[in-house]
Amino acid sequence: MFDSLKHLKDKLEDVAEEHGDKITSGLEKAGDLIDDKTGGKHSDKIDAAVDKAQDYIEKLGDKKD
Repeated sequence: MFDSLKHLKDKLEDVAEEHGDKITSGLEKAGDLIDDKTGGKHSDKIDAAVDKAQDYIEKLGDKKD
């Protein structure tokens, strides 16, 4: 089971390295859509969540370097 998790982690790092810019862009668009649907009531929380997710994706991609 540990080997399966290790393989999954490696695959995620590969995807993040190769497509990190597309993923972070998609996260930004999703955050904007959610913000629009909630009428901007939770903009600060949505922005913080998107920023954290983008940072995580960047870190995953950096691990393969």
